[in-house]
Amino acid sequence: MVDSQAVKNTCNAAVESKGFCFYKATNGIKRHLVVDTLGFPFFTHCTAANLSDDAGLLEMLMANIDYFRLKPMSMPKITILLDHGYHPQMLTEALEQVYPSIMRKIRFELSPKPSRAQKAAQGKSGFVPVATRWVIERSNAWVERCKSLVKNFERTLSHATTQLNLCFVRLMLKRLAANA
Repeated sequence: MVDSQAVKNTCNAAVESKGFCFYKATNGIKRHLVVDTLGFPFFTHCTAANLSDDAGLLEMLMANIDYFRLKPMSMPKITILLDHGYHPQMLTEALEQVYPSIMRKIRFELSPKPSRAQKAAQGKSGFVPVATRWVIERSNAWVERCKSLVKNFERTLSHATTQLNLCFVRLMLKRLAANA
């Protein structure tokens, strides 16, 4: 599952890591996150907030293209679940220019979005949570528990990405220690 999160900068942030996300009205960075079905990180990437979700995802996947190159063709395709802010056709075309066989190893799928009729049948209206999307939203909530990640305190985007990774390492170690 894929999602991005816009986070406000503090005064420490360098000029190249600053951007304005019009959708969230946030001056800061965007954290792009790909998680597995348990909500643990697969890939992480930080960009300026003015970069679109599609462009951030492309940057992240291209930075990790060797992972897909080394994946055997005999293994099942990896399904990447996207919300409706992403454009699968554009992503597919851009990735195929870098690695033509990639779509034999992955597939993009838009997450389900309940229609008004489906909401009415359930007796609900307005925002209705989708179970598959809450895996990534829960991961974003875990990140928000790290006090140092509530805002972007880092000077560079690579430091922000490292801080995000450290948050998840700490979370996984706590879970392992609890099971030991």
